[in-house]
Amino acid sequence: MSQEIKLKIKPKFAKEYRAGYPLLSKDAISNLNEVSVEGTVVKLVDERNQFIAKGYYGEQNKGFGWILSQGENETFDQAFFQAKLSEAFKHRIHLFNDVETTAFRVFNGEGDGIGGLTIEYFDGYYLIHWYNKGIYKFKDEIIRSLQAVTEYKAIYQKKRFATDGKYIEQDDFVTGEKGQFPIFVKENGVRFAVYLNEGAMVGVFLDQREVRKVIRDKYAKGKTVLNTFSYTGAFSVFAALGGAKKTTSVDLANRSLSKTIEQFSINGIDYEAQDIIVEDVFRYFKYAVKKNLKFGMVILDPPSFARSKKHTFSAAKDYTNLLKETIAITEDDGVIVASTNSSSFGMSKFKGMIEKAFKEMNGKFKYLEEYSLPSDFKTIKKFPEGNYLKVVFIKKIKG
Repeated sequence: MSQEIKLKIKPKFAKEYRAGYPLLSKDAISNLNEVSVEGTVVKLVDERNQFIAKGYYGEQNKGFGWILSQGENETFDQAFFQAKLSEAFKHRIHLFNDVETTAFRVFNGEGDGIGGLTIEYFDGYYLIHWYNKGIYKFKDEIIRSLQAVTEYKAIYQKKRFATDGKYIEQDDFVTGEKGQFPIFVKENGVRFAVYLNEGAMVGVFLDQREVRKVIRDKYAKGKTVLNTFSYTGAFSVFAALGGAKKTTSVDLANRSLSKTIEQFSINGIDYEAQDIIVEDVFRYFKYAVKKNLKFGMVILDPPSFARSKKHTFSAAKDYTNLLKETIAITEDDGVIVASTNSSSFGMSKFKGMIEKAFKEMNGKFKYLEEYSLPSDFKTIKKFPEGNYLKVVFIKKIKG
C-alpha cells in the first residue's frame, strides 16, 4: 500500500480536479498505462509536476479510481477511513433516532468522501458494497473503522466488481452473529423483509423512500395502481396502505411473485386482492392496450438498462417511447410517477423526454412534484452524475 504512482493530468482537466471532481477518467490522464495494480495510491500532478490531489486506482464501469484527498501527505490508513465514517454517521443521526425507519444508507461513496464504497444499515445489520478491487484492498482498515464507530449485530458485504459488472456470488457474512433471514426492517412505519445473503439485491431500493411515502400519504387513495418493473412490490405495498382500490405489480423476474406476496403479507395486506403478474413489462403494456385497461396511477421505474429475450431497454434512448405507452393506459386526471436512476442525463433532459412523449401523444399534462435522492444518499455538487435519481409526478390532463 506504500507504493505511490504519479498520474499526469492533462491541462484542460487540471482545474476540474483542483475544484474537487472525484472520479479518475481515462481522458484526463496522460500516463494511465503506468498503473496496473488496483488499490495503488495515485498522486495527481499537473504538467508542471504540481500536486493536485490523491486517491486510488480501481476500475469500475464509471472510471479508473477515485480521489480521496486534496492533501499531499495524506495516508489512507484506518484513522483516515474512521474519520470519514464517523462524519457520515453524524450526518445520519436523525435517521438512527427515527423508530419508524430502520433501513437507510449510512455511507454514500464519493458523497461521503470515498468513491467505490457504500454502506447500508438494516436494523443493526450493516451491508458494505465494494464497487471495485481497488477499494477492496483497503477492506481491513474500512471494516475495522466501521467496528470502531458503531455497534452492530453483524456486518455483511457484497463484492460488486466482477469484470462483467455483475455481482460476485459467495458467502457475504463478514463478522458478528449471522442473521436469520429475512430480517424485518421499517420504512416510515411500513415493514420490509430483507435478505442480506441472497445475491446483490436485498429486497428494497432505499433511495425511493420519500417517493413511496408521498404515494401512500397523498396520491394512492381510491386509485387503481399499476406498478411496472415492480421488483418486490414496495411501491405497491405503500399504495395499498394509502388506500388504493387495487394494485397491479408487473415484473419479469420469477422471484418477484413470492417476494411481493411476502411484502404484502408482513404488512397485513391480502395479496389475493391484488394482482401480481410475472411478465415482460413491454408485453404487458401491449396486453393492457388490447384489453383497453386504464389505471388511475402508473409507476414507471425501469432499470437504466435491461435486456429480456425480445427487448433491450436503455433509459437514455427508450424512456420516451415507454412513457408514451404509459400515457396510453393512464386515465384522464390520472397520475404517472416517472422515475429513472440513469446517471447519464440530468433532470432537465428527463423533463424534455416527458414533454416529447406527451407532445407525440397529443396529450396535456401538469407537473405535480419532483424528487431526487434523499439526504442519506449524500452527493456533492462537483459530481452531478452522483445525484442519479430523478422522479417526477405528472398529472395527465383530459383534453
